[in-house]
Amino acid sequence: MNENSTVKKEICDWLESVFIAVTIAICIFSFGIRNVVVDGPSMMPTLEDKERLIILSCFYKVDAGDIVVIKRDNDTNIVKRVIATEGQKVNIDFEKGEVYVDDVLLKEDYIAELTTNKIGGELVDFPCVVPPDSVFVLGDNRNRSVDSRFESIGMVKKDHIFGEVIFRYSPLDRIGFID
Repeated sequence: MNENSTVKKEICDWLESVFIAVTIAICIFSFGIRNVVVDGPSMMPTLEDKERLIILSCFYKVDAGDIVVIKRDNDTNIVKRVIATEGQKVNIDFEKGEVYVDDVLLKEDYIAELTTNKIGGELVDFPCVVPPDSVFVLGDNRNRSVDSRFESIGMVKKDHIFGEVIFRYSPLDRIGFID
């Protein structure tokens, strides 16, 4: 083999490796992992406005407690916490600020303050049962979050959920996995 064909083979090997790597990256980011930016204070203190997140969407199964990204009809995304899944009963005692799922008080050490209706707006009727293929979501900053308590959001269909928030990569001082 001469030197010229060795260089050509080396270049072809590099191009093939780069092509495979780019193809794999495109597949992962198209079907499995996505990037999203938090818009607003509704998930504080867990997530802050303008934080950059990675969500896992491939093979994701919704579970209570997950922080998810929801696609709205107006092509915007919202980030909320799943409180209850299909068939579960949700009740909110606005006087005490407590949330109950299947008559069990939720231990919510992640919320900014107790749950009230300070925002205003048409509330869904409580207690309510989450319909099939839907979830009930709330923001962690309950009194600055429009979520499933309000008819404007209501129960969220599972097929409107992009995936679960798994990692925060910006700002750098808050980088890490999301519990």
